[in-house]
Amino acid sequence: MKSPLKTVAVILLMVVIAVGCTKPDVPNNGGNDNGYVATVVPHNGGGNDSIAHGFVDLGLPSGILWATCNVGASCPEDCGDYFAWGETQPKDIYDWKSYKYSEFDGVDYRLTKYCIDSFCGLNGFVDSLTVLEPMDDAVRANWGENWRLPSEVEWRELLQNTTFVVTVQNNVQGWLFTSENGNSLFLPTTGFVLYDELICTTLGIYWSSSLQTTSQVSAWSFHSDLEECHVCATYERSRGHCVRGVRVAK
Repeated sequence: MKSPLKTVAVILLMVVIAVGCTKPDVPNNGGNDNGYVATVVPHNGGGNDSIAHGFVDLGLPSGILWATCNVGASCPEDCGDYFAWGETQPKDIYDWKSYKYSEFDGVDYRLTKYCIDSFCGLNGFVDSLTVLEPMDDAVRANWGENWRLPSEVEWRELLQNTTFVVTVQNNVQGWLFTSENGNSLFLPTTGFVLYDELICTTLGIYWSSSLQTTSQVSAWSFHSDLEECHVCATYERSRGHCVRGVRVAK
């Protein structure tokens, strides 16, 4: 009998290799390469909410402000730290064995949190949670209560309300998002960590706070390659991705 996490994981990996992530209906609408726009608050790196982290106002409908650096980074071009979905600290190995919310049942590793299908849950476990709780949000845990991971919807909002183009900033490749108010946000390519290896470094992959509800072994992510950006839910929760924070206006 094939176990649920293993079976779904193999299928997802095949999908990523063959066709990449599922694209949303929002096309890449171009953009410009005007360079990086200065942030509202200087970024001092690391620490908690007592330290000012840089953010930029893109004039988005929701009013949220985007951080100018990844968690663990000291400048916009740095990748920063890598986190499994729902974990708040980086680590050496990223797999189901080391994942905080999975446990081996004698056959395979099954979920112990954020599970809506008893087939994937340990001993039929279900909790119906589909959004990360504050205690499991890597941005909030590292930067304080004013910060959090963006949701799937908020990543889509970024794509829908900016123009974006692949570019190189300070010798680092990434995507530059420019809003109608002239402010810009740079997201460097990051790759992701599988087991103890950083792979696919030409991709930019960032977690959201949203669970993929049709397959709880995955969560929604922002994904970019050398040609386009989109939001997808192909990547397994146990993998290490970078995170970029958002906050509400003061």
